[in-house]
Amino acid sequence: MRKIAAPVAMAAAGFLFIGGGVAVADIADPFGANRLTGDKTTQVIAEAKEGPAKNVILLIGDGMGDQEITQARNYEVGAGGTLPGIDALPLTGQMTTYSVTAEGDADYVPDSAATGTGWATGQKTYDNAVSVDHQGNPLKSILKYAKDKGLKTGNVTTSEVQDATPAVLAASVKQRACYSPSRVEQCGDDALDKGGAGSISEQHISTRADLTMGGGAEYFDDEILAGEYEGQTVLESAEAEGFNVINTADELEALTVADQEAPVLGLFEPKNMVREWAETVAPVGGYYADDAVTCQPNPEVPSTSPDLAAMTSKSLELLENDKGFFLQVEGASIDKADHARDACGQIGETIAFDKAVQEALAFAEADGETLVIVTADHSHNAQLTEGPDDNVPSIRLLTNEGSEMGIVYPSGGHSGTQIRVAAYGPGAANVTGLIDQTDLFGIMSRGLQLDTDAPDDEPTTAPTESPSSEPSETPTGEPTESPSGDPTETPSGDPTETPSGEPTETPTGEPSGTPGGEPTGSPSTDGDGAGGGTDGGSGADTDPAPNAPRGGLAETGGPAAIAAIAAGIALLGGSAALWKQRRSGH
Repeated sequence: MRKIAAPVAMAAAGFLFIGGGVAVADIADPFGANRLTGDKTTQVIAEAKEGPAKNVILLIGDGMGDQEITQARNYEVGAGGTLPGIDALPLTGQMTTYSVTAEGDADYVPDSAATGTGWATGQKTYDNAVSVDHQGNPLKSILKYAKDKGLKTGNVTTSEVQDATPAVLAASVKQRACYSPSRVEQCGDDALDKGGAGSISEQHISTRADLTMGGGAEYFDDEILAGEYEGQTVLESAEAEGFNVINTADELEALTVADQEAPVLGLFEPKNMVREWAETVAPVGGYYADDAVTCQPNPEVPSTSPDLAAMTSKSLELLENDKGFFLQVEGASIDKADHARDACGQIGETIAFDKAVQEALAFAEADGETLVIVTADHSHNAQLTEGPDDNVPSIRLLTNEGSEMGIVYPSGGHSGTQIRVAAYGPGAANVTGLIDQTDLFGIMSRGLQLDTDAPDDEPTTAPTESPSSEPSETPTGEPTESPSGDPTETPSGDPTETPSGEPTETPTGEPSGTPGGEPTGSPSTDGDGAGGGTDGGSGADTDPAPNAPRGGLAETGGPAAIAAIAAGIALLGGSAALWKQRRSGH
């Protein structure tokens, strides 16, 4: 996609100018919708660079299925446009995301804890599980393996840092609701005073990534119940351990170091960071309203908080070093807006995520030794469709190119379809074709040449019982988080819609110390809403070496990968010939 360089001349040539500084041809002109200007074979082969990679940047758009990408593209840059980050990666594939039950059967609609565990550890597990296997045994994450090698590590999100996606890198707990020491029932035997490794907040401190940033500040105010810092807050323990705690965008910008001597803990908001665009909840039958809606900036965004692109850019500056780094960046509230049926919120978060991807790609292009992977954890329920039933939540938006777009929310939960995965840099060819989420662990760990077969120094405790495959109690009503993303607010909205899955408020009731044990009361913490229930057992990945090559194009490298790609894209030659015929009028 051409960037605007000479607006007057390009306008005279028939280009339209759409939000984001991207020019597109008039799609109604002959061949105006074409995305190709010639054969791509040479370019694709050139992009299939061999590893290893010095650095890996993994960017996760939570809930960002193909529907969400298409809706954001249509709204922001038009149907014929290209998102300058997400759509720019040269090598793409598709990725399966299912979780598993206690019996090892497929659970087709996963939550963010199970999916995150997949790429963080290479193993599938049950919904609600954070980097533990189906028996509740802790699994070592790729961030910890990277630390073992002496690489710098970073963990950035727009959610609470205790949320599932950032948590899978830093913690191992049987229930994702184990945010902080006071959540005694949710933490069960993972609590420090029960002999466990502690809550997610506490494990962020003990894991000691060089850089951890997002929301969730209020959970660090909980008092620790056992150990060296008993009676002190988690935040006080972080400061005692040498963490540099920051709370504003200005403090972030002023940083010059993030390492093991002075790791950075950036806590910018009490809970989830506020969404970039103002909330526009789709009402029941809203598709048939008289006027389409235009999205607006969110006036509630704190001026003191950095956006995701700023956090990403600064993280790359702080983590860059001669040995290399691993960085995970999550755009968390695409998912949270989807759960709330917030069409503008969802699109705005996707656009904000795209800007973070642009920062990562700019770094990788200049560096030449960085693998960038862009994907999601799971797909979601927002549907780009028309003519929906008038008894379901729906809305029409007026896009930047002046067309109307209908979005329908048939449920409040996730969907289980495969999702896009795209990559750039050394080893990027490994994402092509169809892979599984767990393959990302191998792709990244091999790329960084991590020793994932070394003995694990983490304690392994056999659980007292196997995980329950029964789903947890279902929340009533669809979650409609406030822009602050308060995980404890009561779900509201259409009382006839039942989002299945990920938690939206603090669980209450019986403890859940066993793996997959039923989280009690309404599910907990983030409005992430997994389909298929918040709790199910899992079967561990039966591959004894999750990082070992599995064969096929997605797992080959070097000349074999290049040859395979060249053969696999031979069809492009036929497409190019047909395109040339069409261009010449034949």
